[in-house]
Amino acid sequence: MSEKHRFSLTHYPLPKDAQGKTCYDKSAGYGRLARSFQQLIDDPGLGLLTSEAGVGKTTGIRNLCMALPRPDYLVLYYCDTTVSPLDLYRSIAAELGVKPSHRRGQLWADIKKALVHLVDERSTAPVVVIDEAQHLSDAFLLDLSGFLNFAFDSRDLLTLWLVGLPPLTRRLHMHQHAALATRIAAEIRLEPLDRDTFAAAVDHAFKAAGATQKVLSDPAFEMLFRACRGVLRVASRILRAALRIAHGRGQAFLDEPTLQAALDETGAT
Repeated sequence: MSEKHRFSLTHYPLPKDAQGKTCYDKSAGYGRLARSFQQLIDDPGLGLLTSEAGVGKTTGIRNLCMALPRPDYLVLYYCDTTVSPLDLYRSIAAELGVKPSHRRGQLWADIKKALVHLVDERSTAPVVVIDEAQHLSDAFLLDLSGFLNFAFDSRDLLTLWLVGLPPLTRRLHMHQHAALATRIAAEIRLEPLDRDTFAAAVDHAFKAAGATQKVLSDPAFEMLFRACRGVLRVASRILRAALRIAHGRGQAFLDEPTLQAALDETGAT
């Protein structure tokens, strides 16, 4: 018997690939993101999403993208921010069925033509997400500004989200990136969850994983919240350790000693 079976869980709570019913979407931050996401679906443009590590920016944007109906929307997701701007444009071109060119100007023109065809002829709206965007070089961001100015001089043909850690916001608001910053139509920063929202998220996570009864004692929950300060990624790691430790002890309940052992194991104390 595994720890998941002992607790009658189909999967671990707060999974890394949370989406649909496993994604907690009732927080105020997620609500703001969802509204801005819909805004840019209705009126395509550039969005900026930031948060500290583990707060849920990637989970949030992925969950919203996954809910978009196909083939009405084409979602292109990139997280390799070590590539050159030209590599990114070639990847977009390939997804659009365009033969990549080695000439930047020709590649931009071909992408714009393909986007017009996609939107006007196939009625498909493209959504591009660049994750870990805090690692993009200044040269990349300057080049991206040029691409957006060229491709969307008369109309906005796609939604582009830049997703990253808070330093990304500071860089985009530097003078050298003013052209790109002025294109930002929606700017969202997610914060760690407050205690009540965190409690609701953890409760939802266990229920979504199949729990039919309370798994975490109130004192153990307080320990968990203090340790992770409302960051769900940290909570996920601690809870996995706690479930494993409880299973080894023959327990089907997470109490204070079990949580303390998990905190010690994960170094989250």
